[in-house]
Amino acid sequence: MNTLKVGDKVPDFTVQDQDGNEVSLADYKGKKLIVFFYPKASTPGCTAEACNLRDNYKELQAEGYSLLGVSADSQKRQTNFKNKYEFPFPLLADEEKVVINAFGVWGLKKFMGKEYDGIHRKTFIIDENGIVTRVIDKVKTKDHASQVLDS
Repeated sequence: MNTLKVGDKVPDFTVQDQDGNEVSLADYKGKKLIVFFYPKASTPGCTAEACNLRDNYKELQAEGYSLLGVSADSQKRQTNFKNKYEFPFPLLADEEKVVINAFGVWGLKKFMGKEYDGIHRKTFIIDENGIVTRVIDKVKTKDHASQVLDS
């Protein structure tokens, strides 16, 4: 798993959001972007993380950030997740793992003594030129926005 690091250029990607709209990295050229990867829509940790970002969305926007949430869930699951919690940012339904592999967040995980492949919960902060400026590996799901804003 080759995870993108600070200083790396993010490879361009195009994938559909929860409504079937195509979203590309190129759409965010000239903007600061937060891409947060979460293992599964509507699970407790992912819900806490995304709701914390939602609750602090205005502060994040005030700092010039756009947000994209990404998991390998279907559009239907992402739509349900977004609607239930009224997220003001798109959720990418990356079932083919296009974005997940581009960022290198798919790999071996351990949970309760079992090993399996899955999405690592990581957040990437990307500058106006598509360069990674920060990677948050230890995501605090209930306090994630302040981790981003404290950079």
